[in-house]
Amino acid sequence: MLELHHVDTFIHHHRIIDHVSFSIEPGSIVGLIGPNGAGKTTIMKTILGLTKFTGQISIDQQPITENDHHALASVGALIEHPAIYPFLTGRQNLVLYAHDPHDLENLVRILQMTNYIDHPSKGYSLGMKQKLGIAIALLNHPRLVILDEPMNGLDVEATICVRQLIQHYADQGTAFLISSHILSELQKVMTQVILINQGRVIVNQPIADFNRLNHQDYHLTVEDPTVTAQLLTSHHIPFKRNDHQFVVDRHTIFTIQDLFAEHHLYLQELAPVETNFEQIIVRILDEQRRSA
Repeated sequence: MLELHHVDTFIHHHRIIDHVSFSIEPGSIVGLIGPNGAGKTTIMKTILGLTKFTGQISIDQQPITENDHHALASVGALIEHPAIYPFLTGRQNLVLYAHDPHDLENLVRILQMTNYIDHPSKGYSLGMKQKLGIAIALLNHPRLVILDEPMNGLDVEATICVRQLIQHYADQGTAFLISSHILSELQKVMTQVILINQGRVIVNQPIADFNRLNHQDYHLTVEDPTVTAQLLTSHHIPFKRNDHQFVVDRHTIFTIQDLFAEHHLYLQELAPVETNFEQIIVRILDEQRRSA
């Protein structure tokens, strides 16, 4: 659905995006994450043909250029702030873009905007404007949706509603590229994670692979903790113990299972220690900075 190949973006002769390549498949929800100033919004603007770039960008196999936006006909976007006309009502803003009145009404209902959709949008709160911007991005069943901080200003109920709406559209084949600092919310829906820093992609993985590779420790629950402790100690395998439960490094779990089989010991449970997603991202960024 979307493919970037060796894309560079310069602003005032300063390289903001540095040789970025990635692709997004239909129905996937890609989280574009990174620290402030990493280049997330610039990548989104570049995809939309709003900045000059070198390299290749294509949407549904149609090339994107700075002056030819034909390929963007099936793309919905919310970048930085909702692009709404303040002296029009919310409904009038939607009518400007909508091809199908039923689609418009459906989004108004799902996003719970019925009570204020016919009021001038200049009086909307931040959250109300944000929901209107999301509705504009989702009009006409786009094949690709680009959302920059879509949860900004939303309360808990609206956040859940938007998350469910994104999942619904993705289930129907719409691809999403979403930037958000609220990683706990993004983690609940994304199928692929792209982490960038200083304009470069440093992680690009399916979320399942990312989670598996970044679980550092595992819980072991055993029937005979005394024998287990003696066995691990004798084979110089580091561990932490809490009664019948042990914590071991993920790199040792295959060796441990072989030892258990050899000594006829049985595992009651083997599971990764739940790691905070934000902590994983911070650790990866720290490692990347040290290596640089």
